[in-house]
Amino acid sequence: MAETKDLPFEEAMRQLEWLVEKLEEGNVPLEQAIDMFKEGMDLSQSCHEKLLKVEKQLDQIMHEDGELVEANLEEEANE
Repeated sequence: MAETKDLPFEEAMRQLEWLVEKLEEGNVPLEQAIDMFKEGMDLSQSCHEKLLKVEKQLDQIMHEDGELVEANLEEEANE
């Protein structure tokens, strides 16, 4: 599996949702459930960090008076 931080946001969310569904079903052995929970926490943290980064980018794009400033989000995301 790819490193959690390397996954695109949407893929991380899909994996997180799948893990939650499986854990909620309750048909997972305890050891596997613990591993799945840890993976879910990693995915959740990764998604949270990505959202914070996007929020910061959006804040930088907007001037205080509400005017938009041109910015290349793709370049900033790769930094």
